[in-house]
This record gives sequence, C-alpha cells and structure tokens, in this order.
Amino acid sequence: MKTTTKHTIYFKRALYYCLLPMVVLLLCQAKASAAAHPLKVNDTIFINKSQTSKKYKIKIYPSATNEVLFFTASGESGKVYQLYVFDMDGKLVKQTQIHNKETTLLANFVKGNYMFDVFSDDEKIENGTMVVR
Repeated sequence: MKTTTKHTIYFKRALYYCLLPMVVLLLCQAKASAAAHPLKVNDTIFINKSQTSKKYKIKIYPSATNEVLFFTASGESGKVYQLYVFDMDGKLVKQTQIHNKETTLLANFVKGNYMFDVFSDDEKIENGTMVVR
C-alpha cells in the first residue's frame, strides 16, 4: 500500500514539473500575441508632420475605419517617392515606394508610436510621427 502511495506522489511531482513550464510558456506566448495584435476598427491613427514640402504634395492619412494607412504623392512627372516607417527604437517596420500621382496603402500596424520619412531621389521631402492607439 505504501508503494502505491509513494509512486502516486512521484507521478504527481513529475507531472507538475513537466506541465508547469509548458503552462508558463503558453501564458507568455498568449500575452505576447495579445500585445502585438494588428489594427482593429476601433483603433485610431494620428499623423503629425514635422517637415512639409512646398514643392511636392505628400499625403499620409488613415482610412475612415483606421484599418489601413494611405500614402499618396504628387509633384514632378516621373518622380518616385519612398516612405519609410520606423518604430521608436529606430527599427524599419514598413517601407513602400510609389510613382508620381499614385496611392498605396500600408496595413497591419501594431499599436504604438512611429516615425516616418518620405524621400525622392535621396532628398528628404517630409518626415513626422505617427501614433496608433
């Protein structure tokens, strides 16, 4: 009888020590994925331009539902415009390029603060910040 109880205790301990790390790992993964969710309809995007070009017309604005960000540019014919979006650590998170009088969209932003730069022919045209809440 004591042997059965002793084995049961060892089995419970082994089960506890095997399952506990897996439960902790699953909880950490669930928390990380919840923190890095993409934009939802109720989220808001705020754009603040620091430098505005008079030569080029650059528009960066959210959709009506705040699910995507539009980027459009117009100026000289044949120009190519590059948009770079960085997180606050300076890591490049989005990059796109468009031609004159074109519009593109960027999606799947995670809530947080961002910086952006717009270039054409290695000339910085505009820059600013973006907040996704």
